[in-house]
Amino acid sequence: MSRIFAFRRSENPADRIVPPSGFTARLTSFTAAAMAFLAVFALALSLASGKLAARWSEALAQTATIRVSAPAAQMETQVAKVLEILKQTPGVASARALSLDEQKKLLEPWFGPDLPIDALPMPRLIDLRETAQGFDAEGLKNRLEASVPGAVFDDHSAWRKPLVAAAQRLRTLGLVAILLIAGATAAMITLAANAALAANRPVIRTLRLIGARDTFIARAFVRRFTLRALAGALIGTAAGMGAVALLPAANEAGGFLTGLGFTGIGWLLPLTIPPLAAIVAFLATRTAAFATLKGLT
Repeated sequence: MSRIFAFRRSENPADRIVPPSGFTARLTSFTAAAMAFLAVFALALSLASGKLAARWSEALAQTATIRVSAPAAQMETQVAKVLEILKQTPGVASARALSLDEQKKLLEPWFGPDLPIDALPMPRLIDLRETAQGFDAEGLKNRLEASVPGAVFDDHSAWRKPLVAAAQRLRTLGLVAILLIAGATAAMITLAANAALAANRPVIRTLRLIGARDTFIARAFVRRFTLRALAGALIGTAAGMGAVALLPAANEAGGFLTGLGFTGIGWLLPLTIPPLAAIVAFLATRTAAFATLKGLT
C-alpha cells in the first residue's frame, strides 16, 4: 500500500530515480540562475551596441565640416567666400559658421572652460548639412582648394566608420558571450547529470534487472534536470531584468554608459532566456544520460 501511495504522490514514476535535493540539484539551479543573469546583461549590451552604432551613423550622416585657417584680418573674408561657394553647390541644404562661443564649448571637454580662445589662432568651423541627394564631395574640395586654399573639407568618414565598426563589433561580442554562456551552462549541467548518474549507479543496475529500459531511466534525469534549469533560469532572468531596470536611462550626457537598458518591446527578449536554458539542459542531460547508460554494464 505504501508503494502505491508513493507512486501516486509522484507526477512521474521515473522522477523517483533522481534524488529531489542534494549537490547536483543545487549546482544545476545555481548554474542556470547565474548564467541567465549574465545572459540578460550580454543581451542588453548587444542591443545597446546596435542602437549606439545606428545613433552614431544617423547623427553623422549627411553632415560635414569645413575648417578655415587664415590670418585674423582675412578670416571673415575667407569664411564669407566659403559660404558663398556652398550656396552655389547643389545638394547643400544649409551651411553656417560656428561662433567662437560655440567652438569654445566644443573644446571645453578637453581643455576646460577657462581656455583663452580669443588669444589663440583658432580656425573657424563651418557646419555643413547636405540634402538627401547629397553633393559632389570631390568637386567641392576642388573648388575650395582653388578659391580658398586655407579651407579643409571633412565629411567625418575618417572617424565615423571606425566608431560605427567598433560599436558593431561590440554587438557581435555580446552575441558571442551569449553563445559562450549557453555552452558553459550545457557543460555544467552535463557534469551535474553525470554526477547524479554515477551516484545512482546501483539503483540503475537494479532497475535494469527488473526490466526497466534505458529510455525510462534517462527520462527521469532529463525531466528533473530540465525543470531545475528552468527554475534557476527564471530566477536569474528576473534578477537580471531587475538589475538592468535600475541602470540609468540613456541621455546625451551619459552617452553609451547610460543606454544599457531595454526599451519597449525589447523587454520581452530576456523572457526567451529561461526556455532556451531549459532546451540546453534537456539536450545536455539527454546526451549525458544515454552516453553514461551505454557505458554501464
